[in-house]
Amino acid sequence: MASHIVGYPRMGPKRELKFALESFWDGKSSAEDLEKVATDLRSSIWKQMSGAGIKYIPSNTFSYYDQVLDTTAMLGAVPERYSWTGGEIGLSTYFSMARGNATVPAMEMTKWFDTNYHFIVPELGPSTKFSYASHKAVSEYKEAKALGIDTVPVLVGPVSYLLLSKPAKGVEKSFSLLSLLGSILPIYKEVVAELKAAGASWIQFDEPTLVKDLGAHELAAFSSAYAELESTLSGLNVLIETYFADIPAESYKTLTSLSGVTAYGFDLIRGAKTLDLIRSSFPSGKYLFAGVVDGRNIWADDLAASLSTLQSLEAVAGKDKLVVSTSCSLMHTAVDLINETKLDDEIKSWLAFAAQKVVEVNALAKALAGQKDEAYFAANAAALASRKSSPRVTNEEVQKAAAALKGSDHRRATNVSARLDAQQKKLNLPVLPTTTIGSFPQTVELRRVRREYKAKKISEEEYISAIKEEINKVVKIQEELDIDVLVHGEPERNDMVEYFGEQLSGFAFTANGWVQSYGSRCVKPPIIYGDVSRPNPMTVFWSKTAQSMTSRPMKGMLTGPVTILNWSFVRNDQPRFETCYQIALAIKKEVEDLEAAGIQVIQIDEAALREGLPLRKSEHAFYLDWAVHSFRITNCGVQDTTQVTILQVVRYLEIFVSIAPDSPFSWIDPHPHVLLQLQRHHPLYHRHGC
Repeated sequence: MASHIVGYPRMGPKRELKFALESFWDGKSSAEDLEKVATDLRSSIWKQMSGAGIKYIPSNTFSYYDQVLDTTAMLGAVPERYSWTGGEIGLSTYFSMARGNATVPAMEMTKWFDTNYHFIVPELGPSTKFSYASHKAVSEYKEAKALGIDTVPVLVGPVSYLLLSKPAKGVEKSFSLLSLLGSILPIYKEVVAELKAAGASWIQFDEPTLVKDLGAHELAAFSSAYAELESTLSGLNVLIETYFADIPAESYKTLTSLSGVTAYGFDLIRGAKTLDLIRSSFPSGKYLFAGVVDGRNIWADDLAASLSTLQSLEAVAGKDKLVVSTSCSLMHTAVDLINETKLDDEIKSWLAFAAQKVVEVNALAKALAGQKDEAYFAANAAALASRKSSPRVTNEEVQKAAAALKGSDHRRATNVSARLDAQQKKLNLPVLPTTTIGSFPQTVELRRVRREYKAKKISEEEYISAIKEEINKVVKIQEELDIDVLVHGEPERNDMVEYFGEQLSGFAFTANGWVQSYGSRCVKPPIIYGDVSRPNPMTVFWSKTAQSMTSRPMKGMLTGPVTILNWSFVRNDQPRFETCYQIALAIKKEVEDLEAAGIQVIQIDEAALREGLPLRKSEHAFYLDWAVHSFRITNCGVQDTTQVTILQVVRYLEIFVSIAPDSPFSWIDPHPHVLLQLQRHHPLYHRHGC
């Protein structure tokens, strides 16, 4: 029984690549130094998987910045502004596209589906000239082979590449990006031919756009693309990998009918309904790569449940055609649990980072082959039982409070007009009041103070004094600028989610649980392992202190429940909306305590509200219902005279319209499409503006 990993984190267990990249960008090290770090990381990853018994080990999933940008480089699709003159694309051009340079801006960056990773969006048009300009896929395959490891080269599939692209500047928005398929396929053929010549026996095309809502024209592009590649792919085993959601029935039908394809990979964690399609109509003689180990979370797999699913699939695909896999690339989870020295043993036993998930995949494959490691499975079952029964996971009071929420939509009792009038009488603000989003620059000195306080090198009194001094500076700056509603600058905060998570029950934090967000930027998401509650006020002291320094209104600054949820590793033993409601109740208590302390304007940041939006439109309404409900819960108990504002980045009008009626003032990202629709349709637009 075979095992497979879709992809693996690139940064290294202690962010080695991050530091090497930033050193190179700062001119402190050479390209050779950077490549040495990269080579060592690739080698260690391949050896780790080989040593764990993985049969299908991916190559070309490593990247200096982004896998889609790597594909753009492979195709030579360099925008004209970078003055590339042809030949093999070097680091200078590559990083200019990713980060910009002194004279031209970077290419656009956007979210990779519904993850917290970002990719560099290709800019294409009818005049784009394509050429085989990066041999990275072939060179990395050869690099692994020289180590005695035969890998599966991974390429972003040609159709997904085009569907993830955008028309270049000056190109009509209506331009069909799929019309370029015939221009890029010859380069894919060159790459495949070189990989075959180098000895590759398998190749993996990632086509994740197959899980989205696609029309007949888009599905036809998959059929034509792989029909065109069929003769070149002859002699290779071809895997088409999908992930992040259920695959729609029509897309499944298209996928399983593609010419020259040997194997299909499915996310069976976020795409559990795909199991029904597989069981009803899986093509005979094809390989099924079953993604049963979660690539997007940090929880230990339920090995017994996964084994049961796999055993049921043996009857569908055949014992020799079933491959155990991850649900998606492991780049969306932390690297290695072995580096976590501060987590207590109980919580640690519940977790599996990328390195541990590799072991889980192989353990499942061996169990299917009749070589079950009974001790390993027993330890896994014990850890799951511990998590289920642990008193630190369950808080009955919180669960009862969350259950009681279902009887109301928690809209404010009075309408917006009445609240605005009450607030205006109390706040006496001008027609167009001024404020700022909230956080002021975090200086080196400020970071030093927080670091030394955390390390107990300075006393609490010294820490409070330093923070108060910084707040006072910020207040004076705003008063000098005649700002109407002030902020305290948030000098005491490390991160807009971590700061709150550290003060809420049910959260745990890692020392090295870093995950790549983009380029060298990494984030360390909190782990929500249990019921969430707020033992003590979190921001009241600092907001009250700041308000005492001015006669002008001082905003209370909070991160909203949906953002805290979407920027965390969330428990998987209950629906996400239940966890979100618990966080909302905790924030509600903080809102009410701020109000009681005399804070008259409270801002709730929901920067990540859109990020949790499902990939399929049919699932949007359910998500928006509980996400908006969660926001309403946070402020449903305040008086009419207290102004609650929401800060959000909006690109879908439906989200803004869902929330805005409950919030007198909303600051939004002024995306032209949204503003145009607001001017036409939104009932509050003409009264409040944006």
